[in-house]
Amino acid sequence: MKRQYLPGIFAMAAVVVASNILVQHLLGQWLTWGALTYPVAFLVTDVMNRVHGPRAARHVVFAGFLVGIACSLIGSQIHGEFGPLVTLRVAIGSGSAFLAAQLMDITVFDRLRQGRWWRAPLASTLVGASLDTVIFFTISFAAAFNAMEPGNMPLWAQETLPLLGAGPDAPLWVSLAVADWMVKLSLAVLALVPFRLIVQRLMALPAKIN
Repeated sequence: MKRQYLPGIFAMAAVVVASNILVQHLLGQWLTWGALTYPVAFLVTDVMNRVHGPRAARHVVFAGFLVGIACSLIGSQIHGEFGPLVTLRVAIGSGSAFLAAQLMDITVFDRLRQGRWWRAPLASTLVGASLDTVIFFTISFAAAFNAMEPGNMPLWAQETLPLLGAGPDAPLWVSLAVADWMVKLSLAVLALVPFRLIVQRLMALPAKIN
């Protein structure tokens, strides 16, 4: 593995660990603090993709995936008020969502890398983040997957409530997913600023990023 990949790997590992810790703490009614840190993973992937190419980005993603597995194993051994902090469903949902979304991000970015500097990171993050939200929340909380772990059915997440407290009735997990998705989309736009600055610094091309 090339030495220049290490900063990206360390950054991705830090994001994954921080998100696994902060997801345990609520931020309002629909979010956790982890919703603010996890989208940084797309920024890390996109910077690596732009500076070092898709192969480097995949190395970083697989390193983050392994760190995520380790976090899930540790969390499964820690019991809170309602059982283990990380159930099998959540672990599978989290790992599947991370890997699928990040690899999709890399693919979309690579296909758009010759366009305007902002197009590839914005489009890839929007697609990847949307895929991440769908996979994670569906596998982790939807009633259709209750048979996956009968001893830890997330019935609390399947309770029917108005969407985000004001819309049509829907399972609670749908409101959580929509709120999470909205945060990811907002941060995808905001992340364009640090993306441009970091890439300019690393590539030493202040006038143009292609």
